[in-house]
Amino acid sequence: MSAPPSLRLSGDLVLGGRVLCPDLELECPAGVWTVLLGPSGVGKSTLARLLAELPSPAHLRGGITASDGAPLAGRVTLMAQTDQLLPWADALANVTLGARLRGTRPDRARAMALLRDVGLEGAERQRPGTLSGGQRQRVALARTLMEDHRIVVMDEPFSALDAATRAAMQDLAARMLTGRTVVLITHDPLEAARLATRGYLMSTAGAVPLALPAEPAPRALSSPATLTAQADLYRHLLALPGAA
Repeated sequence: MSAPPSLRLSGDLVLGGRVLCPDLELECPAGVWTVLLGPSGVGKSTLARLLAELPSPAHLRGGITASDGAPLAGRVTLMAQTDQLLPWADALANVTLGARLRGTRPDRARAMALLRDVGLEGAERQRPGTLSGGQRQRVALARTLMEDHRIVVMDEPFSALDAATRAAMQDLAARMLTGRTVVLITHDPLEAARLATRGYLMSTAGAVPLALPAEPAPRALSSPATLTAQADLYRHLLALPGAA
């Protein structure tokens, strides 16, 4: 696998003439996870769309650059906040969608293995309408892992899962995305404390770096460093203007 680039996001995040988050200076190191944490409405999901170069009513004054100087188009896998499964396609067809859109032969064996890894063995022929919200999100995760891009953006990828399944899927994603440049968007301080090497707290006042544990990710749920970081991240969130 070729080395992934680091990413830099800079400038004001603007929507309809309104600045959602000013003066961004976000550095996402190559080959590790960077987390964006913060309240709703500050533009985290908007940044995900911009990173994936999808149409958006917002823009970033300053822009997004990769360390290798190459365009991001075609190099980013986005797992969006909604599962975006095709309702008429079964789970296996949804997982292999990327290959079929590119006109290449899907690796069915790998797709079946991924469905097994996410706990959906035997559900290959089920359509999204027959699956629970958590199962649908796991199909979307399998589809994300099926791609071989060096840059991965994940927007609340585990939000529909119960606690035990969430931890298992976090471990799976961390293992399978080793060496990728991953941008994780989450509202969950524990998720951020477990998975990320670099982190930023976004708010209407801007974005500030977060202190995360030095030990390698994914970190144990019971690790003192993980729990200390989780508590610290909660304090940062509760200190934001308007926090309950």
